[in-house]
Amino acid sequence: MKREELKNLNVPEEAIDKIMALNGTDIEKAKSSVGDVEAIKQENESLKSQMKDRDKDLKDLQKQVKDNEDLSSQFSDLQEKYKNDTENYKNQLQQTKLNGALNTALSAAKVRNPKAAEALLDMDKIKLTDDGKLDGLDDQLAAIKKSDGYLFDEGTHSNYDPKGGDGSHDTNEVQTLVDAFKE
Repeated sequence: MKREELKNLNVPEEAIDKIMALNGTDIEKAKSSVGDVEAIKQENESLKSQMKDRDKDLKDLQKQVKDNEDLSSQFSDLQEKYKNDTENYKNQLQQTKLNGALNTALSAAKVRNPKAAEALLDMDKIKLTDDGKLDGLDDQLAAIKKSDGYLFDEGTHSNYDPKGGDGSHDTNEVQTLVDAFKE
């Protein structure tokens, strides 16, 4: 979005400044979430590399094992260990993806303090779908907005005029009489 485009739409200069400030905030949030994505990609590549190395070790050991009973038991132990490790890595990767998607969703919802909002969420009800969306988050965020609205950046509210907020127009008759006798 460019300043000139808004001027061409006859938007007042003051409104343009506010719009550009909000746009800048959104861009900074998007830039910060890119770092999370890069971290996830890097961790994913690392985990894939480790799994390839383990598969290679298993194949090498299997060639050496053949008839040796002792090596056969070592091979079985290693195979079980690698299977468990692979499962743990998959779970860690899934958790990392969930955390990244959650941080992105909280930023998109304009949460002021993601850690505080995350503490109010029931993470057991939030699931990451195959297409990368979070299932069960929207309802919880709506409930938090109602109960703890201060956690969300709603921007500036214009035309806020609470009833009686501009001072009292009631006259105090007693005070009027007291003031009259003072003179």
